[in-house]
Amino acid sequence: MTVTTAEHTRSRRRWLVLTIGVFSQSSACAFVYGIPFLVPQLRDTFGLSLAAVGVYVAAPTAGLLLTLVAWGAAADRFGERRVMALGLGTGCLAMGWVALGPHDDGAGVVVLLALAGALSSSVWAASGRMVMGWFPRTERGVAMGIRQTAQPLGVGIAGLVLPTLGQHLGPFTALAVPAGLCLVAAVLIATLAPDPPREPRRAGAPAARSPYAGTPLWRIHLSSALLVVPQFAIAVFSTEYLVREQHWAAASAGAFVAVMQVVGAAGRIGAGWWSDRVGSRMRPMRQLAAAAAFVLLAFALGDLVAPWLAVAALAVGAVVSVADNGLAYTAVAEMAGSSWSGRALGIQNTGQNLVSAAAPVALGAIIGVAGYAVGFAVAALAPLAAITTTPVRRERPPSW
Repeated sequence: MTVTTAEHTRSRRRWLVLTIGVFSQSSACAFVYGIPFLVPQLRDTFGLSLAAVGVYVAAPTAGLLLTLVAWGAAADRFGERRVMALGLGTGCLAMGWVALGPHDDGAGVVVLLALAGALSSSVWAASGRMVMGWFPRTERGVAMGIRQTAQPLGVGIAGLVLPTLGQHLGPFTALAVPAGLCLVAAVLIATLAPDPPREPRRAGAPAARSPYAGTPLWRIHLSSALLVVPQFAIAVFSTEYLVREQHWAAASAGAFVAVMQVVGAAGRIGAGWWSDRVGSRMRPMRQLAAAAAFVLLAFALGDLVAPWLAVAALAVGAVVSVADNGLAYTAVAEMAGSSWSGRALGIQNTGQNLVSAAAPVALGAIIGVAGYAVGFAVAALAPLAAITTTPVRRERPPSW
C-alpha cells in the first residue's frame, strides 16, 4: 500500500525520527565543538602555545565549512538517511583514529580532525531536510526548534565528559566518546529513520529551478547570520564578564551560564511554537531581532551605570539571542522546497558558522580596547540591521 505524504506526516514515527535526528546532531556537535574543552590537557601534554592549540580547535570547524553545501546537495539527490548514515559512520572512523592512533605527528592529527569534521557535517543539512519532510507545516516550527537544541546538548555532553576523560586518559583518547556516539547514531539512522516520501519526478521533466531566483532566500541567510553576533557576544563573554567585572566565583558564573543555555534551548522550541501559531517565520524573527538589540544596549547601559542591569540583560539575552535560530532554518527549507532544501540549509549553516568564527575575534578586540559597554553597543548594530533585512513582507507560502 502506498503511503501518501499527508499520512506520512501524521505518523507517530515522525517523533522517533526527530529524536534520532537530535541525538545524531548532538553527537556530531560533541566532537566539532568539544575540542575547546580539551585545550588545557592539550597544552599540558604536548607543550603547545595558545596559537598552536588553536589550530587543533579550528580543524573540525574548517572541515565542516568546506563540505556543508556538498552534503546538502547529496541529501537533495540521494536522500537523507543514506547521507547521514554514511557521513557519521565514516566520521566516527576518523575520530576513532585520532583517539586510538599515534599522536606524535601533529599535522596528521590536524588533518584527521578536519576530515572527521567534514564527514560528520553530513548531519547538519540532511537532518533538517528529514525534519521538514516528516512534519506538516503546522508542526515544523516546534519540530525544528527541538532539532536546534542539538547544539547546546552536544556542547553540554562535551563539557561534562571530555575534560575529565582528557585528564585521565589523554586529550585525544577522550574523543572516543563522540566517536562512539556518532557510530550509534549512524546505526539508528540506518535502521530506524527512513527518508520521508518524495513526489516522483516525471520522465523528461526539467530539473528543479534554483529557489534563489525571485525569492528572498538570500535575505534570510543574511538576517540569520547577523543574528549570530548577539548570540556569540553573550555566549562567549558572559563567564569572563561575570568573573572579571562582577567578581563572581568561576563556579557560580559557569553555573549561571549553563542554566541559561538550558533555558535558551527551551526558548528555541517556544519560538517555533509561536511561529506555528501565527503562521509566519519572519514576523517572530524580526521581533526577536529587535529584542536582541534592546538586550545588548541594556547590557551596555548596565555596564556603565547599573551592574544588576548588565547581569539581567545577560540572563534575558541568553534566551532571546538564540530563539530565532530554528525560525530561519525552517523558513529557508520551506522556501527552497524539497528539491533544493539540502543545498539551501548547507549555505545557511556555512554562513552562520563563518560569522560565529569571526564574531568573537572582532568583539574581543573591541572589548579589549574600549570595554564591554562599547563592544556590546557595537554588537547591537547587527540585530538592528537584521530588523531591516528580515523579509517579512516578501515571506512566501512554503514550497512543500
